Amino acid sequence: MSKIIAIGKAVPAHQHRQQDIMNFMQDVYALTEAGKRKIRFLYRQSDIDTRYSVIPDYSRTAGGWEFYPATENLEPFPALEQRMAWYQRYAAPLSVEAVRDCLEGKMPAAEITHLITVSCTGMSAPGLDLQLVDMLGLPRNSWRSSINFMGCYAALHALKIADVICKADRQAKVLIVSTELCTLHFQRAATVDNIASSLLFADGSAAALVVHSEAAQQGMELTGFYAEVIPGGKKDMSWELSSTGFQMTLSSYIPDLIGADFGELADRALQQCQLTREDVTHWCIHPGGKKILEAIAQCLQLPADGLEDAAAVLRGYGNMSSPTILFVLKRMLDRALTTKSGATILGAAFGPGLTMETFIGRIQ
Repeated sequence: MSKIIAIGKAVPAHQHRQQDIMNFMQDVYALTEAGKRKIRFLYRQSDIDTRYSVIPDYSRTAGGWEFYPATENLEPFPALEQRMAWYQRYAAPLSVEAVRDCLEGKMPAAEITHLITVSCTGMSAPGLDLQLVDMLGLPRNSWRSSINFMGCYAALHALKIADVICKADRQAKVLIVSTELCTLHFQRAATVDNIASSLLFADGSAAALVVHSEAAQQGMELTGFYAEVIPGGKKDMSWELSSTGFQMTLSSYIPDLIGADFGELADRALQQCQLTREDVTHWCIHPGGKKILEAIAQCLQLPADGLEDAAAVLRGYGNMSSPTILFVLKRMLDRALTTKSGATILGAAFGPGLTMETFIGRIQ
């Protein structure tokens, strides 16, 4: 088996209040007063206080904008080339910050044998993986792989790959780096999908260090993985390229779809490890939005604070796509490893497909 011995995180310099992002997007969408009232209601119901972005504009007046043109109709609206140029500029330094937070006191970067990078908000070749090899001083013969366009569950897929690597090579030291700059892709058209994306998404990076379970360091053993695709959910969550950036489809039916199927999926995941729901002490759920957390809490019949770690990440950071689940897990592990209390964790995240990916971890 393998285990996670450290998780690090990083966010961009620009912290924006949800209220400020709302004001900015209301102007971008050029809404009527009735439309603005609807937006205000949605933002108040989001349970998000602050989000982070590499773009400073969301808390500034037009005279201080750096990404968007300070014109009446925002023309020329940022094209895909500009968005990718900003990704190239900011994704790697943010990733390095998360990696250093992860590796501090654990091991030097030169000892890393495998690197897995995760992102669905930017892509190039050579890409983020080679940038990190150079910036961190990783060995030139490091085994590298990249996971792209799997969305919010991609970090769990990376953990699954790391687990396979560590089982095959007991000396492996696998570094996972999950970095998303979602706010680069906010769109101008006031569609339901665009409004939902600008309401929820944010920027952030997380890094996880995975080694064989026989290693001396304390951590969380990864004891099982399980994933399913929900039939009929393919069109309800998607992420596609366009000339003005990557465009998200985010159906309002997603919480209902997840809530209807998650309980049975969790049971099947637990059965693989000879466990039941009663054995789970912590539910590490990706906070894709307030309604998703409510739907899962209801189907699992959890107490009011049963998903507090996920809710806290949503309040402070929003939905950062793939790094978000690692932010939640870090909160849990920091507390559990400090008290050295036994814990069984079931983690789950959701993405295009509609895919539900899970892991089970144990702290002894």
